[in-house]
Amino acid sequence: MKMNDEQLVKKCLEKDSLAQKQLFDSFSRKMMGVCLRYTKDAEEAQDVLQIGFVKVFEKLHLFNSDGSLEGWIRKVIINTALDQIRKNKKFENNIDIDLVDYQLPSENENVLGQLSVNDLLKIIQAMPPGFRTVFNMYAIEGYSHQEIADQLNISINTSKSQYSRARVYLQKIIIEEKIL
Repeated sequence: MKMNDEQLVKKCLEKDSLAQKQLFDSFSRKMMGVCLRYTKDAEEAQDVLQIGFVKVFEKLHLFNSDGSLEGWIRKVIINTALDQIRKNKKFENNIDIDLVDYQLPSENENVLGQLSVNDLLKIIQAMPPGFRTVFNMYAIEGYSHQEIADQLNISINTSKSQYSRARVYLQKIIIEEKIL
């Protein structure tokens, strides 16, 4: 029997293994998509997903029904991916925005809308970690540069620089690979 989110959380908090399996089955596929955007490959994404769901079950008592369960789980998974990135110290070579020219030509501004999901995912996974993380947080998850800077312990300018460089990287790959 399928439970609603409130019932599911209650049963999971009671350590009901069937409810825990249902929660994982209900959200793991979407959250794997989130993990794939933040990691370099499926294996690393699977690790982040597993660690993230362990955290979901450990912190489920902190969930309040003010927002959606899916949104709360997504935030835990994103934070887990960011923790993994910080753990791997992948922001060592950040370049400040003042040191780069990051403006893109306007003729290719809408190119992302024409890419297939699989093509875009492959390009994102191939990005350097700093580009990938900031691009995901800003363009896909909707974080502000201030929020990104706070989460990653970097400057706002570094966040802007990484995002801008990610856009240039995307454009370059699209042109070189003749994806469109």
